[in-house]
Amino acid sequence: MSLIAEAPAGAPPGAARALLLGNFAIGCGVMVVAGSLNDLTRSLQVSVAVAGQLITAAALAMSLGAPLLAALLAGFDRRRLLTFALLWYAVGHAISALSPDYAWLLPVRALTMLAAAVFTPQAAAAIAWLAPPAARGKAITYIFLGWSVASVFGMPLHSFIGEALGWRYAFALVSALALAGAWAVWRSVPDDIRPPPLRLAQWREVLTHPVLMAMVAVTALSGSGQFTLFAYFAPIYRQALGATPVEVSLLFFWFGGFGLLGNVLLSHHVDRFGAGRAVNWLLGLMAVSILFWPLATSVWIMPLVLLPWAFAGFASNSAQQARLGSTAPELAPALMALNTSAIYLGQALGAGGGGAMVAANQALGQSPYAGLHWPALGWMLLAIALSLWVSRQVRRQRAAAHEQQP
Repeated sequence: MSLIAEAPAGAPPGAARALLLGNFAIGCGVMVVAGSLNDLTRSLQVSVAVAGQLITAAALAMSLGAPLLAALLAGFDRRRLLTFALLWYAVGHAISALSPDYAWLLPVRALTMLAAAVFTPQAAAAIAWLAPPAARGKAITYIFLGWSVASVFGMPLHSFIGEALGWRYAFALVSALALAGAWAVWRSVPDDIRPPPLRLAQWREVLTHPVLMAMVAVTALSGSGQFTLFAYFAPIYRQALGATPVEVSLLFFWFGGFGLLGNVLLSHHVDRFGAGRAVNWLLGLMAVSILFWPLATSVWIMPLVLLPWAFAGFASNSAQQARLGSTAPELAPALMALNTSAIYLGQALGAGGGGAMVAANQALGQSPYAGLHWPALGWMLLAIALSLWVSRQVRRQRAAAHEQQP
């Protein structure tokens, strides 16, 4: 099995690869602050907690923007919409790289990340529209491999560039990647992809459906658990473990490498294994890592503690997208937008809550990251409980529908 899966059968392979590249650029941009957080705090002369609010502000913008922009832009041709989103992303990161101070960078960052709120869900909806129903789950998880590849190469590269050259160069790299993604999408995605726009009644159906909304809430809860810690990996590695810049980059590479492996395996087997069952197992693996977080007292032990989380983290988001797309394919555009919103809401809650705890620990004269894993574990256990409930409800609904068939 190759490291990067083959493009799914039935969907235009060039379009699938272009959307994967676009997601790679988007993923690199989302993670650039976390990867270069150490240099951001030094260069802009702000605390770790304040710098972490760049993650929170961007996540809130993406969370609020995803469903609103999905409704406003529903009628646009996806080739043009996705290309424009990546161009916006490229320009925004270029302006960010030139920002003179934190006060300028914060709003520019938030506005830039509206492009991610558009691209991620609309790319998923576009590939779901192009792929046949039997290959829809594989097609969606395939283009989300771009996020996993970003975690393999983007995070360690951002960290290394931030330490060696400065955070501005890391932002400039994201701008260049977004330009490449825009070119690939324009060149490869077919014209006139216009999934039927959802009527107000369909949005109402999604927002009032308890099982679908609970499914989306699983994403927000698990994201909160992950980003309570993940947003502060770079300073934890450097300050708590005493890691060198190269060791910090290698730890990010380790995390991303197993994230890619988990997503590749999911892409190959999600339609056979079942997206709902995959989500439950992957959330459990992440909870194991967070539970044993206090054991990670050195650079050599940390990779072992991270392993289950690394394997499951990015795959869980892909499995959630496939779960939503297969449960209610006719409502996929709205569900993908809401799920993207939930991803970023979780990031905002996790990064914001983690930053508040770091600031409180510093005010009390304690280690800044002491006890940070406990709220992370709490969020993750809530996600697992809700996901299991969703799985039971989906099974019951499918059994009831089967019984009603003649």
